[in-house]
Amino acid sequence: MGLEATGREIVDAGAYMVLGTADADGRPWASPVWYAPEGYGEFFWVSSPEVRHSRNIAVRPEIGIVVFDSRQPISTGQAVYMTATAEQVSAADEQERGMEVFSRRSQDQGARPWTVDDVRPPKPIRLYRATVTAHSMLDKSDEGPGYDHRTEVAL
Repeated sequence: MGLEATGREIVDAGAYMVLGTADADGRPWASPVWYAPEGYGEFFWVSSPEVRHSRNIAVRPEIGIVVFDSRQPISTGQAVYMTATAEQVSAADEQERGMEVFSRRSQDQGARPWTVDDVRPPKPIRLYRATVTAHSMLDKSDEGPGYDHRTEVAL
């Protein structure tokens, strides 16, 4: 199976992605969040605007994302690395669309349905979106064991 197909499989099977954010001074922070993808270029999640990764996104929207299966044996795992721009979704039509994606994924994974009322005041959480600008994966085929380098992929 090629890297692109493996990458799509990883995103489709995953439940959590790790957001890499930074504050205004560049201090890094990593946070796992449950996600709902729309294809492979748009990812939605819900969070409080008060948590550190949300505060970081408000001042520095450029983020990194990693999706992987942490249960894989040593030296056999693979991940999808992404660069993206993140934002809190505030436009009503975009909230509707994003919550449809989020709710569908939630129900597909055995959880409850969601609506826009779950992410609007007075509720404490909001809808966030990452728009991916690049995907990459480790290409382990070139130089044998122990040598990994990232290759850009088109998911």
